[in-house]
Parts: sequence; C-alpha cells; structure tokens
Amino acid sequence: MTDPAPSYGHGASDQPLIGDTIGIHFDRTVARFGHRPGLIVRQQGINWTWAELAERVEAFAAGLVGLGLQPGERIGIWSPNNAEWVITQFATAKAGLILVNINPAYRLSEVEYALNKVGCKALITATRFKTSDYIGMINTLAPELATSHPGDLHAQRLPTLRSVIQIGGDDPGAFAFEKVAHHGRDIDRQRLKELAPLLQFDDPINIQFTSGTTGLPKGATLTHHNILNNGFFIGETMHYTEQDSVCIPVPMYHCFGMVIGVLACMTHGAAIVFPGEGFDPLATLQTVAEYRCTSLYGVPTMFIAELDHPDFASFDLTSLRTGMMAGSPCPVEVMRRCIRDMHLTEMTIGYGMTETSPVSTQTRIGDSLEKQTATVGRPHPHVEIKIVDTDGRIVPRGVTGELCTRAYSVMLGYWEDAEKTAEAIDRAGWMHTGDLATMDADGYCAIVGRIKDLVIRGGENIYPREIEEFLYRHPAILDVQVFGVPDKRFGEELCAWVKLRAGTTLTEDDIKAFCKDQIAHYKVPRYVRFVEEFPMTVTGKMQKYLMRQTMAEELGSPSAASI
Repeated sequence: MTDPAPSYGHGASDQPLIGDTIGIHFDRTVARFGHRPGLIVRQQGINWTWAELAERVEAFAAGLVGLGLQPGERIGIWSPNNAEWVITQFATAKAGLILVNINPAYRLSEVEYALNKVGCKALITATRFKTSDYIGMINTLAPELATSHPGDLHAQRLPTLRSVIQIGGDDPGAFAFEKVAHHGRDIDRQRLKELAPLLQFDDPINIQFTSGTTGLPKGATLTHHNILNNGFFIGETMHYTEQDSVCIPVPMYHCFGMVIGVLACMTHGAAIVFPGEGFDPLATLQTVAEYRCTSLYGVPTMFIAELDHPDFASFDLTSLRTGMMAGSPCPVEVMRRCIRDMHLTEMTIGYGMTETSPVSTQTRIGDSLEKQTATVGRPHPHVEIKIVDTDGRIVPRGVTGELCTRAYSVMLGYWEDAEKTAEAIDRAGWMHTGDLATMDADGYCAIVGRIKDLVIRGGENIYPREIEEFLYRHPAILDVQVFGVPDKRFGEELCAWVKLRAGTTLTEDDIKAFCKDQIAHYKVPRYVRFVEEFPMTVTGKMQKYLMRQTMAEELGSPSAASI
C-alpha cells in the first residue's frame, strides 16, 4: 500500500491571467457588450446598459480628477448597495485612486479609525440607511464640515480628510454625488486618457478592512491584478457569459459583492443586479423572478431565510442555474434544498478570505452532490493550496492542518502594518489562513473549522463544524453554532446555540437525546441555549468569540474576561 499523497494542490491552467488594469478592462467590456444590460438596481429603478454605465463612470472619474484627487490617494466609500457604489468602483480605478471600503455597520470610533488608519483624502458617504445616520456621524466627527467650503475640510479628528461627497443629499460642506461630474472639465477627461497607460496592474487599488472578529480591523491592500483576475476566474468557473444576470444581495463593501459580484460580471459582460440596499429575503426572491436572474449569491443564512420565507413557493425561480455560497460553512441540508427547491443545479461553494481577493477554492459545475455539499472545492486556476501541521510541514491527504494559499491573488499586505503582514504571509509567499482543513484524494478541500475555534476537551480535539453538521439533521433545527466554553474539569466543554424553525419546540434534553449513541459522548454539547439570532458580522460570519464570552459570563467562568 502506497503512502497517501501530500496535501498540496495547484490549479494548473492554460488560460492566462489578465494583464490589464480594471479601468482598461472595463473599457474592453463596454466595447464588446455596450448594448447589453449592465447594471440593474431595483430599489432605484435603474436599468442601464454597459454603455450607459460607462458614460456615468467616465463623468464621475473626470469629476474626481477635477476635485484635485491624485493617483495613489485614498478615497473611502461608506454606503449600502446602490448604483453610486458601482460608479465609484470603476471611476476610482480609472483615476488611479485607492478605494477604501468602509463597513456600513461601522459607528463613530470605527469609521474614525478606518479613515485615519489609511489617511483618506475624500469620503463618499450615503446620507442614511436603517439606523445609521452617516452624514450625522461625519458631522459629529468633523463639526468643522458645516462651515467648510466643499473640498476644503480641515477637521481636528480627521486630519487628512478634505472632501466629503454625499449620496442622496447636499448638506453644508459636502459635494452632492450627482454634481461631482460637473467638476470634470475637458482637461480632466484628457488627464484620464493620459493616466490609463501609466497606471500599472500591480498598483494598489483597493483597501478592504478585515471583519475584525478579534482586535482592530486590518486594511488588506489589493491590486488591480488581485481582484480583476479573481473576479474573472470566478465567472469562468460558473460559466458566465453576457447572457447571465447575477442577483447580488451581499454587501458591496465586502469582496463578495465587489469582486465575486461586480468584477465577475464585468469580465464577462453579465448583468449586475441589486435587489436592495441591504439583504431582504423577499426583495431577493422578487428580483430573481422579475429579472429572470440566472445566478444568485449569498451566505448560508441568506439562503436559509429565502428558503423559509412564507411566500417562497409563489415565486418562479426556474431561471436560476448557478450561484455562489460562501462567507461561512454551508450546512449540507441547506445546499441540498438550494439545488432541489431553487433550481440551483450548478450551484458552487467558494472559499477564501479578504486577503486573497477573496476566492482560493471553488466547487466546479458538474461536481458530484457529495463534492458540492461536503467540500469547498479544489484550487482555483493559478492558485496553490497546501495544508500544514503546527511545524509548517505538509500533512498527508485526509489529515487536518492549516490551509495556506499562494497565488496572484494574495494581497500586497496590511496597510502600513509590516508586523501583521509578516505574521500572515511567510517568506515563501504563503498566506496562512488560520482555517483548519483537509484535502481528499481528488484534491478537494473541506474546512473543518478555525484554529481558534478548535475545542480541546480533556485532551480530545473536537471540531465544532462536525457537530453542527450532525445537529442540522434534526428537522426542528434551523441554524446552530457550536463552540467551546471554559471548564475547570476538562479545560473546555461544548456549548450549542440553537435557532429553531418557526412553530417547533425542543428542550435541552431533546438535543442531548438526539445526539446519544449517534456521536461520541465527548462531542455531545454539555450546554444548550435556544436563541433567536446569532452575533455576526455584516457579511454573515458568525462571531463565536461573542457567544463564548456571553456563555462564560453566564456560567461565571473565571476565564470569561480573557476570552
């Protein structure tokens, strides 16, 4: 019997990487598909062709140049999904500005940190959304704005910020988004043309802050080459053409919306379709049916909300064929229901992280149901994957270790943070993800959990994902998260937070009885709590550290303060 192969895979490809900047490639798409649907924004009543979008992009880019913004300067965007976001994405790329994505959920201290960390010269902001009064928060941080001439802000707490551009408003001291184009003169349009061949695809073009589930967010700095190519190969994997319409209910501030969404569409001439400013399951279902979308994106909790919507059966979703589920592990049963009930027969699972642009592995159309539901696919084209032990040695296939990735897609680094960058990217160029994974004989990877989520109970290593997958089999369980809590006897014990389906009831004893004789006794959760919601980031990543903290405090653990 031969020894198992090492856990290393390479996405060998005869399809070359794109050697364009985003601006130049955008122009190529417009030249090929200008008459085709380009951007549909349901809540704004917008239905533009690629050529109509290009007119607005060019005008806004010239306006930014007219305001005095120079290549390499940082410009923030703090907004939910809308047409202005897409215009900004392409216009800043054409002007050589580094677009800084700011989480729409950020509040005062967070947005102050983000703007100052990267030294934003300008900020494009929505006026308000849900409970967020964006322009009010900016005025709180920079009271000088109200008495400033637009473009000449000098704020004590935001020292580098000069211009505020307001979407859907015209408050004192701010430029109205729709009027910025008026600042673009012929000389500014000429400057854009001169810039196009000067900008390089290895230039930084985007800063995305990590989710910040622990510690201060870090600014992952990405290039044209990083995100343009990742978007292209994502679209290739899902067989996109100009005939596709992609429903994007995930946020633009995150790679999921901006790269997996917009750039996958742009590189193939497919239509970008936004169902709303933020996620709403009903609006998403309505949009898919109304615009006959062929592809749908989301994190698992979004698909669960759509599948369980009381009006789900009334929508014609037969136009759907493919999509991407990513952001957090996909429960097997949810994937089965997407394929069966939403006609997503060519659904794919993607895995990656902000620091890798984001996708590193993806399932392929035609993969078996087992591969679609139990793995996150195999390496993307031009991407290397290896799985290593705690000493950095590659483990055999089937053995759990840390997943590392090396490719064109790995970020330049964290903005002005050489120490954190060196912790994440080793000397050989491998990005250490912090995720525990296995690689099977076919080169497909399965995510077992996060290194920091591994539970060690009495010397036994327990992977919460395994127990979550088992509990998902219970018909009354809609969603579940399993994590470790401090325990004096065993070091750690297991806790499960359970969200039940509407109209069902379960007790803690019911959960334990369901587990008995089905999984090892030490894997049966010691504590069970029933919840309505889970703490999570805007992109749907579960914040288990907050769950651990809550339980440790409830249980009176002396370790609660250090979790």
